[in-house]
Amino acid sequence: MTMPHHALEITLTRPLTPAELHTAARTLPLAANHDATRLMTLVRARTPGRAARRLRRRLSVRLPVDVITTHYPDTEGHILLNVAFTPAVQTAIRHSAGQAGQSPGSYLKLALDRALARHASDEADRLDRAVGELLAHTTPAHLLTALGRALSRHSGAPQP
Repeated sequence: MTMPHHALEITLTRPLTPAELHTAARTLPLAANHDATRLMTLVRARTPGRAARRLRRRLSVRLPVDVITTHYPDTEGHILLNVAFTPAVQTAIRHSAGQAGQSPGSYLKLALDRALARHASDEADRLDRAVGELLAHTTPAHLLTALGRALSRHSGAPQP
């Protein structure tokens, strides 16, 4: 059985210098974004979790790795998030999870789910207020026309 490759994205705490990127790229193939704050690579491993741990072990000593994520969602639509916490943060997480009667992993997942839901709700509220402000100064038809023009300019559609 062949071992699969997993596409992983690395978010860095700061942009890399060209020399740092060159040195790291000699360790394993890396693709950097325009400002060298995010990298992509393929890692061979049985599972995405093992691939992320293997990548962190190989790169953490060379690069300022902040977060490693799987680039593609799994069959349930989830992205694996690999974050290295300091010992003090790990202790605080274990303590809080214990008080909540949960495992540290479950506790973090629920906290992250709540934070993302709160962010989505806040963003929806912000957009509702902005649309309400726009509608106070124009008609719905004019706003819809302007929105259509704006979306066609920013959606990657060819420009006239």
